[in-house]
Amino acid sequence: MNEMSTPTVASASAADLTEAERVRIMAKTARFAPPPAVLADGRKDLVGLSREELGTALAEVGEAAFRAKQVWHWIYHQGATDFARMSTIAKPTQAKLAEHFVIGRPEAAVVQTSTDNTRKFLFRFRDGQEAETVYIPEEDRGAVCISSQVGCTLSCRFCHTGTQTLVRNLGPAEIVGQFMGARDSYGEWPSPRGESPRLLSNIVLMGMGEPLYNYENVAKAMRIVMDGEGIGISRRRITLSTSGVVPMMDRAGAELGVNLAVSLHAVRDALRDEIVPLNRKYPIKELMAACRRYPSASNARRITFEYVMLKGLNDTPEDARELVRLITGLPAKVNLIPFNPWPGSPYETSTPAAINRFSQIVMDAGFSSPVRAPRGRDILAACGQLRTETKRVRAAG
Repeated sequence: MNEMSTPTVASASAADLTEAERVRIMAKTARFAPPPAVLADGRKDLVGLSREELGTALAEVGEAAFRAKQVWHWIYHQGATDFARMSTIAKPTQAKLAEHFVIGRPEAAVVQTSTDNTRKFLFRFRDGQEAETVYIPEEDRGAVCISSQVGCTLSCRFCHTGTQTLVRNLGPAEIVGQFMGARDSYGEWPSPRGESPRLLSNIVLMGMGEPLYNYENVAKAMRIVMDGEGIGISRRRITLSTSGVVPMMDRAGAELGVNLAVSLHAVRDALRDEIVPLNRKYPIKELMAACRRYPSASNARRITFEYVMLKGLNDTPEDARELVRLITGLPAKVNLIPFNPWPGSPYETSTPAAINRFSQIVMDAGFSSPVRAPRGRDILAACGQLRTETKRVRAAG
């Protein structure tokens, strides 16, 4: 049984079952909790705290309530990592804060830049665990693809990350820290005159892990990211990708309201059971019903269905027509992703002719169906290629 799977409760009503599964998911993921955000010397990391928690932490060392707003601004708007940079705070107070707190960043252990300018970061966290993050630039903007877990529990057959055992969840500081670390790399914090290019304009939670199996930490991190007095990225520029953790989709929609992307990849349960094993728990019918319930879905904010093109498996005209049937009535678009090979992968990429034929059928039905151009393949940064060598035994050691 998959480590995150949970038994059904035959006697529960549909509503009760959903809530029961939410509780079980949270209980299951608790064993993969990130380490406390406290250094060996007792100092607390302020990154990842909510506004209220930041205020409480500062009050505990005798600081007034207004101090939290100042520190928040310096951490998330200015990108400060040193209290001595906080020029609106008196030097004695800067020293006091440095005595009790730190402003953390994950270590960029390896940074690789592709021939197409995609940049991949291997971020190392305080306990030595690692996760990969990718920045995908466009002409005047770009998306940071963020990881939510070290490893993954879903074991999707076509995904390199799925071959890595889940080690642990990432905490809010580690999730936010990936975006902040990417900004550091590009020097994209405001200049003294307040200017900032803001090329890192979007966030996609499509890196290592299943975000909805680490919902509490992901949600807290995204609330920090969306705060208008800090990083200030609109929920319309954030996309959460899920393989279909149905009970948590409702909660994410109600509480965060960010854009939704669904890793579909097959239109029939038999095949999806094989290549996306989570489908055995939440089959296509339940998944599509959850998509129809997603509260922010509209013509202006369509649900994106990710569909990796696997030669001879899911790329026939019949598959395309069934996909159209599934999404009819939904504000939806389909991203067709040519399979990105990785060492030892058992699949092949669909032929260009098969991909174009599939795309045309979907477009003729009235749905946008772009073929995603692979980015960063030469550094294994493309969709489905992320993986680290971190092992769970290291977490125990």
